[in-house]
Amino acid sequence: QVQLVESGGGLVQAGGPLRLSCTASDSVIRFNFMGWYRQAPGKQRELVADVGRYGTTNYADSAKGRFTISRDNGRNTVVLQMISLKPEDTAVYYCSAYLYSNDYNYWGQGPQVPVSS
Repeated sequence: QVQLVESGGGLVQAGGPLRLSCTASDSVIRFNFMGWYRQAPGKQRELVADVGRYGTTNYADSAKGRFTISRDNGRNTVVLQMISLKPEDTAVYYCSAYLYSNDYNYWGQGPQVPVSS
């Protein structure tokens, strides 16, 4: 069973930066995509950003220009660097790892990121 362990969540002021890190218990090169999703209170979970096995990145419109996702295959880690945070970025952020071979998505535990105005 793959485990994804996130770190870096916590309260941040609007306009500030925050870095979320996700370390997998298995080699991240296995996964076709790794990414970050978020779920705000009363809303559905949504994609923030993901990165493919060969480095192709994809961002939600709300994340473009402010968030950067990166993948370190040697450390089995995916990092989401966020800047210029807004109160509307407040959510629980989940690390994900997806495998085409079994059409399965693994999830981390989801650190909270409250952004104060």
